[in-house]
Amino acid sequence: MDDVLTLLNVTTTKDSRGVLHKSITSRDVFCKRQSVSRNEFFDGGRNGLNPEFMFTVFSAEYSGETLCKYNGNTYAIYRTYLADSDYIELYVQREGGANGSN
Repeated sequence: MDDVLTLLNVTTTKDSRGVLHKSITSRDVFCKRQSVSRNEFFDGGRNGLNPEFMFTVFSAEYSGETLCKYNGNTYAIYRTYLADSDYIELYVQREGGANGSN
């Protein structure tokens, strides 16, 4: 684990007037970044995804977040895989459209 990944937790609340408000909390975890495999890339493309990276983090530190931030870019976590009892793999794609804007 030689890198840092920011996990984002998004919650939505409704105020007294019925207006939805989004709140984002973040926390940093240690990770190992890897490229996705060729199969993951092509299988994801067939299903409308654009796989970019796979991050390995300690499974105890992952709480079901669906977004993360790495090197200033926001990514959607579209798949997870429990590699063993200690580590979980997070497969991500760029979030925010073609340019990856936030």
